[in-house]
Amino acid sequence: MSLATSAHATPFYIGTSTKTGEARGIYVCELDDATGALGPVRLAATANNPGFVAVSPDNRYVYAVSEDSPGAVGAYRRNSDGTLEFLNSQPSGGDGACHVSVSADGRHVFVANYGSGSAACLPVNSGGSLEPASEVVAFTGSGPNAQRQQKPHGHGINSTADGRFVYVCDLGTDRVWSFELKAGKLVPTSPEAGRTPPGAGPRHLALHPNGRFAYVTNELDCTTTVFEIHSGILTPLETVASSTGGLAPGSTASEIVCHPSGRFLYTSLRTHNAVAVYRIGGDGRLALLETFPCGVKIPRGMGIDPSGRWLVVAGQDDSRLAVLAIDSESGRLTATPHSAGAPRPICIAFPGK
Repeated sequence: MSLATSAHATPFYIGTSTKTGEARGIYVCELDDATGALGPVRLAATANNPGFVAVSPDNRYVYAVSEDSPGAVGAYRRNSDGTLEFLNSQPSGGDGACHVSVSADGRHVFVANYGSGSAACLPVNSGGSLEPASEVVAFTGSGPNAQRQQKPHGHGINSTADGRFVYVCDLGTDRVWSFELKAGKLVPTSPEAGRTPPGAGPRHLALHPNGRFAYVTNELDCTTTVFEIHSGILTPLETVASSTGGLAPGSTASEIVCHPSGRFLYTSLRTHNAVAVYRIGGDGRLALLETFPCGVKIPRGMGIDPSGRWLVVAGQDDSRLAVLAIDSESGRLTATPHSAGAPRPICIAFPGK
C-alpha cells in the first residue's frame, strides 16, 4: 500500500526515542482506513529524540520536540510522499521538551518541558517556521510522591479549539495549569489551575469535541480525572479508575485520546500493556467499559485515525505498532492481525481530515 496507489491510505507520523540508536528520527506509515492494514514504516526525517510530534491544522507542517537539555522544537514541511523537509528549530525554553501541540489557527506552537517544569509558546511565521518563544512560564510546587513529585514536571500541553486557552499538565504538582492566550502571551486564569487528587501525577490531556470537558490521564495512580470547562476554568468533576479489578502499586499510565464522536475515551496503561476504554455520558462523566490487552509492550502513545474506526498503539519496548478496531456503537476494542515494526515508537500523530 502507498499514498499514490490506495484511495484509503491515511498517513500518520511516529515520534521516537533515538537514545538507543535503533531509531533515527520521525517516521511515517500509512493506514488503510477500510481494512486497518498498515503499510511500511519509513523514515520521514532524521531528528534527535523527537519523542512527540504534532501536525498543523492545515496538514502542511509537522512540529517535533527534541527531548534534550536544553530542549528544542523543530519545524518541518510535509512533502507529497510523506517525508518531511526540515525548516528550522528553536529552543523550547527549558530542559527535557516532552510534548508539543499546535493552536487551532496554526499560528502558535506550544511545548511542555519535563526537566525544568516549564512551558513555552512559539509563534509560527507564514512559511511554517518557528520564531523564538514569545512566552516561557516556569511552574512552582511539589507533590506527595517523593520520588516523582519533588518539583514541577510539565508533561502535556494543549489548547482549546477556539484558540483562547492553553492547558499544561504538571505531573510534579498535581495541577493542570490554565492560561488565556493573548498576543502570544500565556496569561494565568483565576484560579490558575485545576487539581487532580494528591499523588495522581497528571500527564496528558484530551479535550472533548464539544469543548465543555477535559480529560486528564494521571500517570502515577492510573486514573482519569474529568474536568468541566467554564470560560477556560477547569473544575474537577470526578476521578475514575482504569481497571475494575484494581492495579498493582507502581502501575503507570501514559496517553489519552478522545474519540471524534465524543462518545468514548481511551487511555494507555504502560505497565499492563493494555488500553482502558470509557464511555462518555452526556454530562461528561465516564463509565469504564473494559481494560483491553493492546498487543504491544509498554504502550507509550496511540492515536485514532480520522475515520474513527481504528486505534493505532505504539509499543515502545518491542518496537511495534498494533491496530485495534473500534466498535462504532459500543466503543469497545477488538484485536486485528495488522501490525508493523517501528523503532522505539513513542507518539502517533494523524493529520486531520
